[in-house]
Amino acid sequence: MVNIFIFIFGLAAGSFLNCVVYRLERGESFLGGRSYCPHCRHKLGFFDLIPVLSFFWLRGLCRYCKEKISIQYPLIEIATGLLFLLIFTIFNWQDSIFYFLISIFLVIIFVYDLKHYIIPDKVIYPAIAIAGIFNLLKSDFLLSAFGAAGFFLAIVLVSRGKWMGVGDIKLAFLMGLVLGWPNILAALFLAFLIGAIIGLGLIIWGKKTIKSEVPFGPFLVLGTFIALFWGRELINWYLLHLNINA
Repeated sequence: MVNIFIFIFGLAAGSFLNCVVYRLERGESFLGGRSYCPHCRHKLGFFDLIPVLSFFWLRGLCRYCKEKISIQYPLIEIATGLLFLLIFTIFNWQDSIFYFLISIFLVIIFVYDLKHYIIPDKVIYPAIAIAGIFNLLKSDFLLSAFGAAGFFLAIVLVSRGKWMGVGDIKLAFLMGLVLGWPNILAALFLAFLIGAIIGLGLIIWGKKTIKSEVPFGPFLVLGTFIALFWGRELINWYLLHLNINA
């Protein structure tokens, strides 16, 4: 029953995050005011806002203007619900609360950077502050944060901002504060690996060219979550196979 409650809580959090992303795009406050349809701007009622269920009950259409609702909404709700459930089943209560908060910021960064190719300071700075306070006395987390940020800073300087952006430096710093050593290595490796695979796939399918800009933030977020849940297992697996092949 507790797991079900955590999953439903995650669905509700995902619904709220959709609202945050939409209002960030328009410079609106997400702390007040009722939700409304992005097309007709009709204020939504309770039965329009039930996570996931409302989308399928309404067949992906606004109840009032019949315009299509983006599939982003149920996908983010389900993803956040699953993230909360994974966090709760893996970590203790204290750590779970921290990772719930961090995952909220990371989901916003994932969606916003994917859509707009920018990591908003309004999101990244509070996340860094929370992670810094939580891991303030853990030197390996601070070293990981500065090391990851320094690595991305070097890429930005060498490429003159063509390969990475300043937002990626800030996100790398956050990753180090959240993951510590050695999980930060797994996260960065996975981010570059996933980014290379997806980027190559987009080029093959004709969606992008070799010179096209692709946001790297979503790959860093994916790498962070994978390393958070299974980083040590992946590192141990790699070291084991390295020793076997040596």
